[in-house]
Amino acid sequence: MNWASGEIVGVLTFLLPGFVAAAVFYALTSHPKPGAFDRIVLALIFTLICKVIADFAVTLPSGSEDRIAATDLNEPALSIAIAVVLGLCVSGISNTDALHRFLRWLRITRETSFPSEWYSTFARYGENAYIVLHLQDGRRLYGYAEEWPSEPKDGHFRMAEAEWLDDENKRIALKDVSAVLISATEVAMIEFLSIAAGQAEETD
Repeated sequence: MNWASGEIVGVLTFLLPGFVAAAVFYALTSHPKPGAFDRIVLALIFTLICKVIADFAVTLPSGSEDRIAATDLNEPALSIAIAVVLGLCVSGISNTDALHRFLRWLRITRETSFPSEWYSTFARYGENAYIVLHLQDGRRLYGYAEEWPSEPKDGHFRMAEAEWLDDENKRIALKDVSAVLISATEVAMIEFLSIAAGQAEETD
């Protein structure tokens, strides 16, 4: 039993940089966390990348014995630092769709780096658009989405400049209201309007 416990501790210690990189990635993106086995596989991949980078990073002009001693002393902390930077880099690539945009340009894939079509649409239009929320009860709310949920079945929309729309598309202002929270589960459909269109409507 002690032998098994020691082996488990050794494996977890070896995979620690990978777990750190994965933790940073999932903390900064909206990708759902996978199951235990997939997490271990991902941690192993990140760990191997960290180890390769660490081996190249630790270089000394002296003999091989000094280099090995320095590597043993510095590599754990260095691997953790590399893991954090790696997690930040992978998160940035995922959140900006950089890799998949390049692959789409090469016509290798039509997929995006985002976890769903919902997230992809808001990443493309959410920060540059006014929206109309069609609620389950038939009402419509117009405004600027300052925040929105990462998934369609969880979280809330925070709507600024919110106004109700009647059957004739006339806007009914909400007096003395800075923002409105709408549960994502109450939304049946979303219309995206450009900022220019939203500003044009305000001047009408």
